[in-house]
Amino acid sequence: MRRKRRYVKRNVRRSFDKKKFLLILLLGVFAVLLFKMFRGDLRGGVFVENPNLIFNPTLMFFEEEESTESITDLVSLKEKYYIVDGKTGLDPTLFNTEVFEKENLKIKPQKDKPKVLVFHTHSHEAFADSREGAEEDTIVGVGEKLCEILENNYGIGCLHVKDRFDYVNGTVSILGAYERMESVIREYLENNKTIEVVIDLHRDGVNEGTRLVTNLNGKNTAQIMFFNGICRIWNGGVLEETEGLENPYLKTNLAFSYKIKQNSDLLYPGFARKIYINAYRYSLHMKPLSSLVELGAQTNTVEEAYNARWPLAEIIAKTITNSNSNSNTNTDN
Repeated sequence: MRRKRRYVKRNVRRSFDKKKFLLILLLGVFAVLLFKMFRGDLRGGVFVENPNLIFNPTLMFFEEEESTESITDLVSLKEKYYIVDGKTGLDPTLFNTEVFEKENLKIKPQKDKPKVLVFHTHSHEAFADSREGAEEDTIVGVGEKLCEILENNYGIGCLHVKDRFDYVNGTVSILGAYERMESVIREYLENNKTIEVVIDLHRDGVNEGTRLVTNLNGKNTAQIMFFNGICRIWNGGVLEETEGLENPYLKTNLAFSYKIKQNSDLLYPGFARKIYINAYRYSLHMKPLSSLVELGAQTNTVEEAYNARWPLAEIIAKTITNSNSNSNTNTDN
């Protein structure tokens, strides 16, 4: 009887050891998952269907990773350079910094013929202390001075289009402004074959308590933000191209904003906010070197907006010409 009892006790101990082993194994798996989450492999804890796409809040499951390295790079890229609207995501076939760096963004400066076109899809956009009816106090006025600097300081011919695409019968109407803009801007491009760079200059809209200001060379200066539409939108958990809103120049658009943001951070840290990525096309499909720029917001003063024209002109010139001129040797005019 005693031998039998000892045998039973040994079996109980063995059974207990197996349970401990399984518990330790489960804890180990859980620890690995936690490590991956904090390292970024699970994109901050949100499981996604496609491991090559960033931030899809509609999905809550995880499939086997295909390329941890590329995902990590894309996450880092987003953290440093981009704000991504919830309607879209970062597609690694588009956001490749090695491709961006190889893209040829240079033009040959020419003062007697336009090389840059500046226009305003939303010409009514004004600032906190803008005088009613004073065009010079709006984003159009800033655009005029930006063109003057590009020509006078950098020898880059600039055509400024002041047409009001956001007015219908004398009343502001944003709806349909991009459609009204396109035919007019295409005509300008057709009639001015030397134009290589197209800039749609806007003023951002923010909460009334938000101030987009930095101090550059002792002057309060409105911050800027580059804006890209990537023609891709989430549909049932898949990032799909937006039908009817194609952009043959999308990759060059993205390289342009990436490089100009880099130059801004190098020359004027804090001047350029992160690049905003949205789903649609906007005004970026008519030339490879197209950029939509948000300069300040409705909470900035006119003076702060005008102060931004100098560094903006410099980083544009630096990006497209490698110019060593310094726009800060300016006198206000």
